[in-house]
Amino acid sequence: MAKLFGTDGVRGVANRDLTAELAYRLGRAGAYILAKNTDYRKPLIVIGQDTRISGHMLEGAMIAGICSVGGNVVKAGVIPTPGVSYLTRLLNATAGVMISASHNPVEDNGIKFFSSTGYKLPDSVEEEIEQLALSVDNMPFPTGEMLGSVKELNDACEKYISFAKNTIDTKLNGVKVVIDCANGAAFQAAPQALKELGAEVIVINNQPNGININKNCGSTHPEQLQKEVLKQGADIGIAHDGDADRMIAVDEKGNIVDGDQIMVACGLYLKKKGLLKDNSLVVTVMSNIGLHLALKQAGITVYQTQVGDRYVLEKMIEAGCNLGGEQSGHIIFLDHNTTGDGLVTALQLLQVMSDTGKTLSQLAAQMEIFPQILLNARVKNKDRVMSNPTFLKAVKEIEGKLKGEGRVLVRPSGTEPLVRVMVEGPKDDLIKTMAEELADLALKLDEKL
Repeated sequence: MAKLFGTDGVRGVANRDLTAELAYRLGRAGAYILAKNTDYRKPLIVIGQDTRISGHMLEGAMIAGICSVGGNVVKAGVIPTPGVSYLTRLLNATAGVMISASHNPVEDNGIKFFSSTGYKLPDSVEEEIEQLALSVDNMPFPTGEMLGSVKELNDACEKYISFAKNTIDTKLNGVKVVIDCANGAAFQAAPQALKELGAEVIVINNQPNGININKNCGSTHPEQLQKEVLKQGADIGIAHDGDADRMIAVDEKGNIVDGDQIMVACGLYLKKKGLLKDNSLVVTVMSNIGLHLALKQAGITVYQTQVGDRYVLEKMIEAGCNLGGEQSGHIIFLDHNTTGDGLVTALQLLQVMSDTGKTLSQLAAQMEIFPQILLNARVKNKDRVMSNPTFLKAVKEIEGKLKGEGRVLVRPSGTEPLVRVMVEGPKDDLIKTMAEELADLALKLDEKL
């Protein structure tokens, strides 16, 4: 059977790949593994979810599995992923579980575990859970009073909002914000937090119905947000993804401000305030060359990892950094939370704007963006395409054509059946042609495999 855990938990089409039976087995195995080395008589696990129609089905199955090995459950309801991480620490729980497929379409869903410290699980623990979930079930089946119980945490969202608000020490009076909630997990928390801090808030895509999450909205589709910022004359637009662990912004001129630009703005601000640990931060190989140049000029060291926020976090801990993230807007402020947090990121950026008196376009201009084309080729077998000699030869040939003035990065998605192609270089039309050539080749090779 294929490996269950990818770069961001277990993910697949709900009720086909990720079934209720599998969720039940993961609940049993996860509760058993995560509790066996603790002092708890019964493990306590916090469960949250985004707004997908499949969320309740998977939540029920997970709860049944956890309770069947004697674990107790706290239901946090619809809440951003970073909220589960925070509540796990706040409640001194054994673990946390988030049911979400992040920015993926509604038919997908996922299960993500957090340890008692709020961090994502290391690979070794995920492998242990996976092996147990897929093997013959020899775990205990307690009865009577040893069975687990379920409690609803009715103020879970309010607790997370209070936490997020306290990560900044400024009010947002006079700031006009448009926020796109992606019809996802942030639809209550993000607008409420901004309003309570004094901002004038216009909200779009905050009417989740179970099937409209991420649909032509949110951080992966910011076009509507760009138009609304201009229409409203707003100072900033904020777009979250389905589980609100990331955000991208739109400046007052309607331009997208991505994770790279946000990290540059926040990194330079924190360095000036003496708050950037070791004057360094962590990014992935997807970050634009312009980020590296802007931070190098400011005397900031940049560490680079493979794509995936878990790898960013691992490097941050290893290097002693308190800021790191991805171009996609998945940014970790380790002084505040142990995972990417879209709401906290938005508030940190708003504080930079408030304290510096600069517009978002001025902050974004601190970094020159080099032309970069990103394309996705949807394939049946991403790993075989990636290892195909013809494909690898084509990548090398295009790298040669760039003559050291750009770069090519091809990689399989960790969460979807995609080969991702990125070409960066001096001219838009040239790199667009190169990226299209590689993406088309990936599709043609996949048909032959």
